[in-house]
Amino acid sequence: MDKRDVLGISHFSDYFKISQLVFELKALEKVAAVEELIDVLAKQKLVRNRKMILTRLMDRETLESTALGDGIAVPHARVDSDGEIVIAVGRSSEGIDFSAPDKKKVHLIILIIWNPTLPGLFNHLFAGLAHFLRDPHFRRRIFEAKDKNALWEALGEIELRLPQEDKIISRAGLLRKLQEIEKKKKKATKAQMPTLKAQADLLREELDEALLTRFQKLMERYGFAVAEVEDGVCQGCNISVSTEMSSAIEGSNDIYICENCGKYLVAASPKKKKK
Repeated sequence: MDKRDVLGISHFSDYFKISQLVFELKALEKVAAVEELIDVLAKQKLVRNRKMILTRLMDRETLESTALGDGIAVPHARVDSDGEIVIAVGRSSEGIDFSAPDKKKVHLIILIIWNPTLPGLFNHLFAGLAHFLRDPHFRRRIFEAKDKNALWEALGEIELRLPQEDKIISRAGLLRKLQEIEKKKKKATKAQMPTLKAQADLLREELDEALLTRFQKLMERYGFAVAEVEDGVCQGCNISVSTEMSSAIEGSNDIYICENCGKYLVAASPKKKKK
């Protein structure tokens, strides 16, 4: 694949072959399903060190489930590899528990392993996938595919392109989680620090350098970089955001920037919404 494709429009099927697609997974639980997909890649000599890759993937799952909801999960890890990116896809009619936010079982697993020298590539893929997989009609096509070829053709229609809007940056959940960990580090004991640092490093691997630089500057200046929007008000500066932005943030994993204080905006946590 030409690296220049990453800067324009490509299709999801450009990144993997039909031989990396398992139409019906044998596994019935999360770890076994991930292992089954790693085995598919290992047999085709696309990955090495299965044990290390499994550990990295499950460490990421422990930190925060990669289930998107609506029956889809995208387990992923940044691992040194010979290629740019390696993907395996598996479907499960039975469904697998991935501790999804909506409590639903996962029926489609998209496993992604990418090279650390290309930090922006995963975000490029994830943004395109998320856009298509949010569409209920497209999800129905995937889940109702009659055979491997039909599933492959459906996945091949997913277009990937870099986001064009400056104020919308994917991965809100990761930044929120990173902020929580950074706050814990300030009060952590010496014994707790290695674990917290490892968790923070896992999250940083998935975020663009520019995003992290801005995040760090906000943390140093204000002590926090991500603010929730509650009842249409930015909790970072107590100034109302536009109705359009407030509505867009609800139920989204995108990040919007407050036009007043410059902090990243995310939807209020479920606990706060109930109050």
